[in-house]
Order: sequence, then structure tokens, then C-alpha cells
Amino acid sequence: MAVNKPTQIEPSNDDDGKPKRASLLERASGTFGFDRLIPAAVPAKLDSDKAKKFAPRRTIEVTPTPAPAPVPQRRASDAHTSTVPEPAVVPPADVEPDRPVVAFTGPKREIVRAMLREQGLIDPDGGASTLLEEFRIVKRQVLATTKTEGSQLARRVLVCSPHPNEGKTFCALNLAIALAGERDMEVLLVDADFGNPSVMEKLGLQESAGFMDVLSDPAAQVADFVVGTDIPGLFVLPAGKRTGRDSEYLSSERTRDVLDQLTRGARNRIIVFDSPPALAATPAAELAKQVGQALLVARADLTGRAALEDAVDLLSACPDIKLLLNDATFSPSGRRFGTYYGYGE
Repeated sequence: MAVNKPTQIEPSNDDDGKPKRASLLERASGTFGFDRLIPAAVPAKLDSDKAKKFAPRRTIEVTPTPAPAPVPQRRASDAHTSTVPEPAVVPPADVEPDRPVVAFTGPKREIVRAMLREQGLIDPDGGASTLLEEFRIVKRQVLATTKTEGSQLARRVLVCSPHPNEGKTFCALNLAIALAGERDMEVLLVDADFGNPSVMEKLGLQESAGFMDVLSDPAAQVADFVVGTDIPGLFVLPAGKRTGRDSEYLSSERTRDVLDQLTRGARNRIIVFDSPPALAATPAAELAKQVGQALLVARADLTGRAALEDAVDLLSACPDIKLLLNDATFSPSGRRFGTYYGYGE
């Protein structure tokens, strides 16, 4: 067993000859040889020049700047060949002409007023009535939208219903007759129910070539197919010959051109379309893309909410869809249209 032999550590003397008491580390360093671990002597305060020597050098990052591209010198010979960039030409806005592009000048056919009354339609010569007052309210909404929008689309109105036998043709006819009563107003009633056309029959007019014939023949002029009536301001465009490709024709560029001709420049002309039921045939959805207003007819106690919602989805291409309640016999308020003036039916 090894035992460490104690070592006598002698304290060093100071300048006066007296023993100088060193620190424990200093005494251990003298005995065990730790002198090489002592840090180098450093003055308490460095001179200013020496302090700069030990200060870290500041580095400055310089981002090289790309040299500008040389500007080509213009020669005297380039004076005749150089071109000055012209400002971009902005196409002018589409301004409608002052006169209608298509004018209705054909002969006028007689409509028997007694036949209108038998079918419950408005008699334009019969004076005020409850039915007329009701459709006056409807036409005011249509005219208000037409005036507010001021576009060709707003002057095209689609009358539709979810299912057959809900009164869309009845409403389209009465709306057209009520609109024709406006001063200086032209109303074109278009029979677009190609599968079951009935507008001409209800007016007591003979069927003839019409809307579909114009769409299927690029050379046809739509004014040649418009039928005038002896009701001031009311014109009719029959459905025409059925082709079996009604939706394809309605979605074509030809349809857009024909409808644009009918409304362009004709600020006092409104086109009313009697279309097929929305849930029974596809032409209604195609026509909705060509109009600015749609009247969705719902028959009281017959048309369901789900059918109305589905029809609205199909007609969603039209920006303005209004709901028109037909055949309502009960009024919660007890009021009836027309009683203010002392007349009614």
C-alpha cells in the first residue's frame, strides 16, 4: 500500500525579507510544477493603439452592381426607319343604334276578343278587370328591372313552370297583352314550347313557320316569320317546325345572333318566351342563358317546393328569377285585386 509522503511547502520571501504568504494555488504550483498553466501577464489597461490592435476587424459586405446595358447609338441612317410606338387602341363600347335592327312591318291578323274572354285571358278592349290589375302588378316588376338594367338581356323575359299544366302559357299570354298596353311599347310573344306549341291556337291564329325555322336556316330573316296582330303593340313568333334537336339549336351561336337582332336598338321592345316546363324538357335551361329575367310559375296547391327548387337550379343561368303564383283562390288578408275601383270578376 503506497502512502503519499507529505511535502513541506516553504513560503517565499517578499522584498523586505519577510516570508510572503502565497495563495494556495501559488504554493501548489511551486511544489507540483503548475507554472505552465498560469496565463500570460496582461496589462490592466491597454494603450489606445494596442487596444485597436486587439479589436475585431469590421467586415463590410459589398454587393456587386451589374453594369448597365450599353445604349445603342442612334445613327443618322436610322432616322427614316425607326418607328414610334403607338398607344394601345381601346375598342369602343357597344352602343345600340337609335333604331331597331329588325322592324315588324308585316300584315296584322285579327284576334277575336270573345275567344280571349272564354279562355280567361285579358281582353285588351274590355276595360279594367281584376285579371288585368293582377298582371299590371307583374308587368311593373318586369318593366322596373328592364329600366334598371338597361341591357338587351333585361328586355328578354322567360315564362316557365316546373311541370306541365301549371299555367305558364296562360301567364305568358296575359303578361304579353298587359305589356302591349303600355304606350309606344312593342311586345313579341315567342312560342318556344316546340314540343307542345299552343300560343297561336289560343289567340285564334293559324300555325305557320316560326322560331325553329329561323334557327335551323342561317339564311332566314326573323322579321319574315313574325306575325302582327290587331292588338296594338302585340306581335307573335310561332314555334315553327319541330326538329328533334331543339336544345342544340337553342345553344348555338345562331340563336344568340337572332335574339340580338330582335332586341338591338329596340329599347321599347320586350320579348316574352313561353318555354317548355323546366323539369320536363331541356330548352328552358338553354333559353335561360339568353334572357335577363325569368318568371317561374307555381300553381297554388299543386306545385311542390322541391319542384320549385329544382326548377330554380335549372334556370340559374338567368340573373333574375321571380316567382309567380297562379290560380290562388285564397287570400290570408281577405283582399282582392280590383275592388278599389269597384270592378272585378
